[in-house]
Amino acid sequence: MPAAPFRGTLETELDVLKARLLLELLKGTSDTELYPRLRRAANDAAAVAWTTQFPLLLFPALLEEKAQQARQSHNHQQAVLARSRRLMRAAA
Repeated sequence: MPAAPFRGTLETELDVLKARLLLELLKGTSDTELYPRLRRAANDAAAVAWTTQFPLLLFPALLEEKAQQARQSHNHQQAVLARSRRLMRAAA
């Protein structure tokens, strides 16, 4: 049994699933600055899922995990930026 499934129709199905779930994520996100991170999360999740025997089954969970990490990273970056701006205003 091969370590990963044969590419072909399964690859197309994974692409369709990725596009559908990514669209749902983007629609549920009001901060457009987060969009590139979510797209990257979807690509990363698809790449990891593809290395498994059941990529279509595992992709949604991987995407959710990577999307959550992307949101956390984005929120942390925004908080650091806001603090930096406050410090720069106070120092001026």
